[in-house]
Amino acid sequence: MKDNKLITLGIETSCDETSAAVILEEREVLSNVIASQIKVHQAFGGVVPEIASRHHLNNINPVIDQALKEADITLKDVDLIGVTSGPGLVGALLIGLATAKSMAYVLKKPLIGVHHIQGHISAIYIEHKELEPPFLALVVSGGHTSIVDVTDYNSYTVLGSTRDDAAGEAFDKVARVLGLGYPGGPLIDEAAKKGNPHAVEFKRVFLEKGSLDFSFSGIKTGVLNHLNTEKLKGNQINVNDIAASFQLSVIEVLVGKTIMAAERTKRDKVVIAGGVAANSLLRDMMKDECERKGFSLYFPSPILCTDNAAMIGCAAYYKYKSGLEDNFFLDAYPNMAL
Repeated sequence: MKDNKLITLGIETSCDETSAAVILEEREVLSNVIASQIKVHQAFGGVVPEIASRHHLNNINPVIDQALKEADITLKDVDLIGVTSGPGLVGALLIGLATAKSMAYVLKKPLIGVHHIQGHISAIYIEHKELEPPFLALVVSGGHTSIVDVTDYNSYTVLGSTRDDAAGEAFDKVARVLGLGYPGGPLIDEAAKKGNPHAVEFKRVFLEKGSLDFSFSGIKTGVLNHLNTEKLKGNQINVNDIAASFQLSVIEVLVGKTIMAAERTKRDKVVIAGGVAANSLLRDMMKDECERKGFSLYFPSPILCTDNAAMIGCAAYYKYKSGLEDNFFLDAYPNMAL
């Protein structure tokens, strides 16, 4: 079927999105179904692991059925199965892994475990079919903030990562103290468009000279201290100004370190991926800096920035073509290193 091209079923359950996708060869998406739990977790101001696991259990089979239906195939047409094995919430990961292993065993199809960050990087291949490694990638989301030198489809060197909070986690925490709600990323982005980014000059944390690591826990504390000080003084809080000032302080660090890494590695192609890659200021500032430096910039559309199974299927294809197949001892690794 499909002119003898490989068909990959991708499964993603690392956090609070249950997703299944069908990929033809490496970059053609036949379906990409995502069941989000955002409304479920909004009442708690963040993801509750046990609740996420229960919803994955309820959603996984219907989501896979829908992905197969939209792709107009059956399970017998699937050639390999890719699934996120880490990092992520262990209970959530286990739902996807148990499903993928069961299907691979019954269908006698290859099983491919995928690192979640590798998935986010692979999303760029779906969006930009002409792009090939090597390139430099900034992967920035609620759980990850890393600068990665991508030398080949399955070859990565992490040049820098967060030492505490990920950027997306900082967005969520600041949105919570500002009373904006959850998820914080898009809410901060929207509020910032109506605020003055120089109203409050929050500290930019670049760490020691030349470091490509990140630290965002301090900025959260800085925002909280500022709010408490203003309240004690009886001053009115302008939420939009705080959001804009906070956002600029984070984005300047993300862009500055990414450009530094690109210059250091002599990469002329820069990729941003992950949930925070949808942030409008990050895209605009990175675009301006890349143009100034003569770099080419690539980023996925918003639907491919979020957790999705299309990126997992794409990454699984490249692992399989390189002979990197897993066995049924594949486990969930919540703190899996790239």
